Amino acid sequence: MAPNTTSPAAASSPGGMSLSLPIVLLSVALAVGLPGNIFVVWSILRRMQKRSVTALLVLNLALADLAVLLTAPFFLHFLAQGTWSFKVTGCRLCHYVCGVSMYASVLLITIMSLDRSLAVARPFMSQKVRTKTVALWVLASIWLVSFLLATPVIAYRTVTQNNRTLTLVCQPDYPSDGHRAFHLLFETITGFLLPFLAVVASYSDIGRRLQARRFRRSRRTGRLVVLIILAFAAFWLPYHLVNLVEAGRALAGWDRDDSAGRRLKLARYVLIALAFLSSSVNPVLYACAGGGLLRSAGVGFVVKLLEATGSEASSTRRGGTLCQTQKSTPACPESGPTDSFMTSSNPS
Repeated sequence: MAPNTTSPAAASSPGGMSLSLPIVLLSVALAVGLPGNIFVVWSILRRMQKRSVTALLVLNLALADLAVLLTAPFFLHFLAQGTWSFKVTGCRLCHYVCGVSMYASVLLITIMSLDRSLAVARPFMSQKVRTKTVALWVLASIWLVSFLLATPVIAYRTVTQNNRTLTLVCQPDYPSDGHRAFHLLFETITGFLLPFLAVVASYSDIGRRLQARRFRRSRRTGRLVVLIILAFAAFWLPYHLVNLVEAGRALAGWDRDDSAGRRLKLARYVLIALAFLSSSVNPVLYACAGGGLLRSAGVGFVVKLLEATGSEASSTRRGGTLCQTQKSTPACPESGPTDSFMTSSNPS
């Protein structure tokens, strides 16, 4: 997200609070997410000869997560040293990169959800519009919109000196409480509320259609859908609830340094680090979705997992939507649930 979701250094340490938990969360995110997402990018670019639309979406999602994680060392340095050492330019650049990347991640998740919903609701139309050319235009639009949505960080982020500790802090600097409330609400609406509503609507429609058609393994697919939505909400809903509370306090003109304000600052440290952790969970989810592929294909399991989504097109042409089970034909194998997972598995 733009200015506030991207740095554990959003404000000076209130009351000398312990920052050990944010440091641990950021360290875990970096240790797990950096090699995991590099592996996903390497698998798609080097081992996949014919990249599907799904592969392109997953590739961009991994690149967005990588960009976020590459800024983590700067924030870990701040948390460890207690002062920002990278000047105003570094402050704004790190947060802008995070803002762009996190908006891109959320928009990619939304597009994946809408793509899956279209494949279920209008399979033949999906086959016509789901081309690499369309996908590349959509991806270009996603990155352009992300660059635009993240621009407020440039205006609202600066480096200030803490009068009590004389340390430098990279933090938001709003000209008024109205600007603060506007930016917090803008961030929550564009970066969570609207995308999350689209994801929920898409998967609600998918679940309803799969239930009505009595697909084989529909119960397993339903569980995956629920897990995807819960994971998305678990990483982002707590942070945006704090956003809404702080926006309400700003509109009411309440003091940001009272006891409630200090508790919100403490919560923000942890929740921002948790948001970083969301960028590392995707490779873990791919490994879980791979199941037997991880054992049989080894390091090539990501490619096999993405190639499995091609079975959707052939099953549609045979007259069944998404491997619909018929009496005269065998049921679709594992690729059904895997497809549903892979085209929408990202909560970051």
